[in-house]
Order: sequence, then C-alpha cells, then structure tokens
Amino acid sequence: MYAQMVESTGKPVRQLDEMSAEEREFQRRIDDNQKIEPKDWMPEGYRRNLIRQISQHAHSEIVGQLPEGNWIGRAPTLERKMILLAKVQDEAGHGLYLYSAAETLGVSRDELTQQLLSGKAKYSSIFNYPTLTWADIGAIGWLVDGAAIMNQVPLQRCSYGPYSRAMIRICKEESFHQRQGFDIMMKLANGTPAQRGMAQDALNRWWWPALMMFGPSDKDSVHSAQSFAWKIKQESNDAARQRFVDTTVPQAEYLGLTVPDPELKKNEERGGYDFGEPDWNEFFTVLAGNGPCNRERLNARQKAWDDGEWFRTGLMAHAEKARQQSKPQAAE
Repeated sequence: MYAQMVESTGKPVRQLDEMSAEEREFQRRIDDNQKIEPKDWMPEGYRRNLIRQISQHAHSEIVGQLPEGNWIGRAPTLERKMILLAKVQDEAGHGLYLYSAAETLGVSRDELTQQLLSGKAKYSSIFNYPTLTWADIGAIGWLVDGAAIMNQVPLQRCSYGPYSRAMIRICKEESFHQRQGFDIMMKLANGTPAQRGMAQDALNRWWWPALMMFGPSDKDSVHSAQSFAWKIKQESNDAARQRFVDTTVPQAEYLGLTVPDPELKKNEERGGYDFGEPDWNEFFTVLAGNGPCNRERLNARQKAWDDGEWFRTGLMAHAEKARQQSKPQAAE
C-alpha cells in the first residue's frame, strides 16, 4: 500500500471492560467481520485513522501519475504509449475512488488537497525518485505496483465498507500494471547489452525504495496494534515486505538480473529469502520532504490545483444555479 507512516489514536489498545457500551458494540461488529458503513457509529479515533490512511493512499495514486506521465510522450512504440496512457488513467481513477471513500467520513476533497499542498498530509516516498530511463517505467510497474499489491489485497478485507469495496477494482487494475511492468523488463533483459544494462540499472535504483514502501518495522508500534484491532490493517509491514522479497527475487532470477543486496540469500528452512536492511535514514529524509523530487512533485500538484480553479468555480456556479432552479416557485 502507499500509506507508510499512518498513526492512529496514539494510545494503547483498550480492553473491552475499559470501553463504553457503544465502543464495545462497535468492537463486537469488527470481531464478527461485519463491515462498518458511513452512517454507522464509530469511534473518533477510527474515523481519523481511516481519513489519514485513505487520504495518503489517494494522494499517492495522484502523485504517482507524475513519474510515469513524464514518459508518455517518449514511449518507444505506439503500443507502449497506449498502455502507459491507460495505466496513468487507471491511477487517476484510483485516486478518485479513494477520495470518494474518504469523503464518506465527513472530510471534503478540497480539505484533503490543501493538507497535501501544505505538507501536512503525506504520500508514498517512492514517488519522489526520478524516472531516468524507459526501464524505470518497467521497474515501477514490476516493483512499485508489485509492492502495492502485496499491501492492497488484504485491504479488500478492511473493516470499513467503502474502502474495502474500492480496493477490489483497484487491485484488479494494479495486477495489470504489475504485469505490464514485468513485460517491459523482460523485453529489455532479453534485448541488446545496452538494454540489459538499462534494466539492471533500473533494478539497482528502485529495489531499496520499493522495500521502503512497506514502512519501518511495526512490531513494537501501539499504532499498528490499534489498526489491527479495528481490522484496518491486516498484515504487519515486515510480513508484507518478506512476502514481496520471496515473490520478487525468483522473478529477477528469471530475468537474469541481480538484486542489489549483498546480504540476500536463500533460507532453505523457511523456503524464502533473507535480505539486508533498507537505509531508513534515506527513507525518513525523503519522507520529510528532502528527496530528489519532493519539491517538483508538490509544485506540479500546486500548479494543477491553481490551473483548475476556474473549472471548479464554474462547476460550483452551475450546481448552485441548478439548485435554485429546482426550488418550488413561490405562489404569486
């Protein structure tokens, strides 16, 4: 998923005897795997947690269009251009689904956008890295979307109905994105020496940021404990990262590419792979706004917001006019 540093209430998980009657009934529904819907009663901490997570996810989908959109006009063939256009369009749709899900929690899309532009809200650190070559588009599809799928499939079982339902379509489309990325890498890996070198270079640069997408270890986090109790989060960061490595390393071997981790080795007993620790200093530096493309990404979103003001104003004026016309005419 794209929500790397989402906090919840900041308090330890409470026991049932510490809860109010409403909270106990709410937790009972969660434990019975019932979906929570927008008009249902919910704790304020649950609502805030969801708003932060869903909005960060939505921001990431929208900002995530920028690194790939940079290559639409430079795709090597017409077919590749059409595929990339469809992929970027999908990401815009994902952002729309997720903003709509967040709005059911009582927050406006304008408010969420302002939180992003002001720096209050975050988006995934992965999108603050540049796409230097066409192979980067393949690496993003293969690694970045592959990592997202690992986190997003469990979200289809999230306790909040609008979020879980949005994830069903998103996951289907992300699977297509991952396959097209792998196809690009396979073509390059089986191409000329220069193309093969391009594929290896992209893997070298995107491997560690992809592992960081899962966020730091949350084994000792009370925030994660509460998210698990509310069934917002379904799997720990470490478990999801391990599944990603175990799935992706054999794919790299199939491509004939080398994962840039000197500590990577097969764990025969477990049937997976042991791997090195990502550079968390780099992660927090990028997350704090000091990555290679942070400023460029936010400037692009600010420009889009400013350029679209006339259109939003027109839509609001049209809606107000329609509302006035729908009012019953006063009797003369």
